[in-house]
Amino acid sequence: MQKKVNDVSRVKIGLVQINNSFSHQNYLPYSIGILQAYAQKYLENKSMFEFLLPIYKRIPVKIAERELSDTDIIFFSTYIWNVKISLEIAKRIKQKSPETIIVFGGPQVPNKGNEEFLRKYPFIDIACHGEGEKTFLFILENYTTGNWGKVPSISYIDNKGKFVQTPIGMRISNLDEIPSPYIEGAFEPLMDANPKEKWIALWETNRGCPFSCSYCVWGSPDQKKVYAHNIEKIYQEIDWFSQHKIEFIFCCDANFGIMQRDIGIVKHFAENKKKYGYPVALSVQNTKNSTMRLYNIYQLMSDAGLSKGVSLALQSVNRDTLKSIKRENISVDTFQELQKKFSEENIETFTDIIMGLPCETYDSFVNGISTIIENGQHNRIQFINLSILTNSEMDELEYQKKYGFDIVDTKLINIHGSLSDADEIAETQRLVIGTNSMPRRDWARTRVFGWMTALLHFDKLLQIPFIILHKEYSIRYCELIENFITDDKTSSILSEMRSFFTDKARDIQIGGAEYCESKKWLNIWWPADELMLIKLCTENKLPEFYKEAEQSIAKFLEKKKVRDYRSILHDAIVLNQNLIKMPFQDKNIDIEMSYNIWDVYRASLSGRIAQIVKGEYHYEIDRTSVKWSSWEDWCREVVWYGNKKGAYLYTCKNLQ
Repeated sequence: MQKKVNDVSRVKIGLVQINNSFSHQNYLPYSIGILQAYAQKYLENKSMFEFLLPIYKRIPVKIAERELSDTDIIFFSTYIWNVKISLEIAKRIKQKSPETIIVFGGPQVPNKGNEEFLRKYPFIDIACHGEGEKTFLFILENYTTGNWGKVPSISYIDNKGKFVQTPIGMRISNLDEIPSPYIEGAFEPLMDANPKEKWIALWETNRGCPFSCSYCVWGSPDQKKVYAHNIEKIYQEIDWFSQHKIEFIFCCDANFGIMQRDIGIVKHFAENKKKYGYPVALSVQNTKNSTMRLYNIYQLMSDAGLSKGVSLALQSVNRDTLKSIKRENISVDTFQELQKKFSEENIETFTDIIMGLPCETYDSFVNGISTIIENGQHNRIQFINLSILTNSEMDELEYQKKYGFDIVDTKLINIHGSLSDADEIAETQRLVIGTNSMPRRDWARTRVFGWMTALLHFDKLLQIPFIILHKEYSIRYCELIENFITDDKTSSILSEMRSFFTDKARDIQIGGAEYCESKKWLNIWWPADELMLIKLCTENKLPEFYKEAEQSIAKFLEKKKVRDYRSILHDAIVLNQNLIKMPFQDKNIDIEMSYNIWDVYRASLSGRIAQIVKGEYHYEIDRTSVKWSSWEDWCREVVWYGNKKGAYLYTCKNLQ
């Protein structure tokens, strides 16, 4: 693999970090940007190398091949969303230019079984493992000789066909030695070459994770220690984001808020937004065991308009499951306390729950979801299908056998991704669609329960009657939701919903995509609950749905021997139905009710106590302050964009 370098020509370096776009914005390729900045600072022979513009988004393979055709060495940063297209690009380049050195790094390069990986993909010359800066530098410094044995943290097949693994290098403990790709101008040529592009910035303030969640690669044994970047550099980067009008910042820290200084970082963002108008939003991955600090951070972000909502990632509330995935040292009580505090301050939160985890059963799952809602989560639970990540503990065969994982390969689809974005190379993921505690049949039931919960409670179709019935009669949310899954005596609309969700769950289990494609509605991939909501509304099925829903709930309450519920249930159903946002509304409406349903509902959302009182109540529903002139606009702005904000209901005013 020795390369001859012409005295006149410089070594041309290709950089590939293919990211998915988000709302017509693209990520600046942070991983390769920081590698470039590090090399440009420490290379002894800087003038020998020329860094070409990186490939940063999905483009046709032929175009990528053409852009990289004149390179001497190419570095690919790979993860689950880009590994197959990266492999195809590398393969084609190697076929046309065998002298080009191909280097693969990133989380998708296996740390175990890497010989098998290299022999499966013989066009890869070097596989990199772990932290990349020093490895990247050493590869470049040894490029002319091809003496890769001097490079730490790599594996390769030598000229004699022998597999070689070099010792793993030490992590960089003093992050001050790593230059910022933003401040040092690594991205300036890329941005200048794409003046119409809207950018999202990936960013880190620290590295490492003290936790060991088995589904994750953040907390691997060599990443336990958390090291921090210099605070002055962090503030300079925030200023760079503001001055370059970067709207959205995605912080890659595993545990933002773990350090006291993180409050000051958010304050600097808030000050800059007030001064410059940028960034518009900041997304962080929360630390796992902090209460007041995290609360203060999100209160600052909310006050500054930086937060699109607080993510409270529980993953599960089943103790056996938490132990099996090594999250038993993370306090569920902490999250519940935070949920209540955020509700009291009207700060929206979202809760992540992973479906199909070890030791989880159908019963433990549905009871856990009910508990989360009862603790005040009325905005959104994000039901995430368990996916096996390369280099995670769950990636080990022994772990999978222990918990009886039933795994299927499925096409990797982005939620709300465009159907027209699909290129000739489809990425895939390994989904768990059954375990020894949740066999296939139960997994399908659990998946249906998740979609039904999302549709009825979080898409707000029946959230008002659900909250009222829980408060007034102590009916558990899981009982109300399961009623819509098990009541086969109800008529057409509810049966259609159940069949739609059941068929989709079974489709996933045989390798179908996680989401539902719809050429008719925005030509994108929809979550099953959202597409069902669209069908009910656009096909004028809501009136019949509410009629059937009221009848189904009434039968359920009769079986529970609940008394004096009919007028309360009816008021709640009528109010909920009239509050669902719809296009083509041209006037407000007034509603008279026999109970203070709206006041009790709003109090419950904010964690306050309010009693249901019989009387004469008059409410005005504001249907004209926001209008949609087409179903397409409504699908985009209410169902898609409104998902995380829970913006499915009109506002309502008490006229008394």
